[in-house]
Amino acid sequence: MQKFENFLLENLPVSKSIHPTYEKALQEMLIAGGKRFRPALLLGVVNSYNSLLDEGAMHAAYAIELLHTYSLIHDDLPAMDDSPLRRGKPTLHVVYDEVTAILAGDALNTYSFEVLSNAPFSDSVRVKLIRELASNGGLNGMVLGQAIDCYFENQPLKIDDVKILHTNKTAKLIAASLKMGAIIVGKEELGEKLYDFGIKLGLLFQIQDDILDVTQSSEEAGKLTANDGEKNSFVTLIGLDETMKEANTLADELLDELNNFDENLKNELSSLLTKYINRHRN
Repeated sequence: MQKFENFLLENLPVSKSIHPTYEKALQEMLIAGGKRFRPALLLGVVNSYNSLLDEGAMHAAYAIELLHTYSLIHDDLPAMDDSPLRRGKPTLHVVYDEVTAILAGDALNTYSFEVLSNAPFSDSVRVKLIRELASNGGLNGMVLGQAIDCYFENQPLKIDDVKILHTNKTAKLIAASLKMGAIIVGKEELGEKLYDFGIKLGLLFQIQDDILDVTQSSEEAGKLTANDGEKNSFVTLIGLDETMKEANTLADELLDELNNFDENLKNELSSLLTKYINRHRN
């Protein structure tokens, strides 16, 4: 992912402004790093089938990272999770103030679509990619999941409803990353299969986060842990042992599906996904 990292650093959002900290705030959480998991999924699919499209795919991967980073900035706000730490760094509302954090998040959100609209693809492909990112990151995707999460804080949900919450909040953007890779290489039927796989993967990702919230320190996780006591987390609702069983079942299903992908896709994604699928077992 070093190539993507270089692309990101060469294309950081800039602002022609008299504001003394606005541009730095836009760049802070992007520079802070992170797993770059969603961009890696998109690029992995593209590299599986047509590495010549890699340069163009960087733009789409960057757009996803911009949208994801905006969501983290807003998720950490005092009105939401009120977290002081993200990606091992102080959160933006701590470093600057709440207004700056809100506006930086807003800017990265809209900038993600500007980046995607300028990506070197045909108009048809660009429209499909923009639609995919918007529908999974917006009002019937990630934002809906955040809304459910915040509204039902301190109100225990049924476990099936929690799965709906996290399918929207976490899984849909992960699924979209895989599907967008398939759109870029012209394999839209595969994209639907990868989307379904990504929904399961995203749900596992959230279950694992719930496990790590109670088993890791903030320093190990790079963000505030032991912070889900009032939230509808799997561990809060069914306990750590049952949550581990849920994670193990889902992980085994995903590994079976991964092994049934065609050889190129399996080889490309295995090195990335195997460690993530099993990360709760370490």
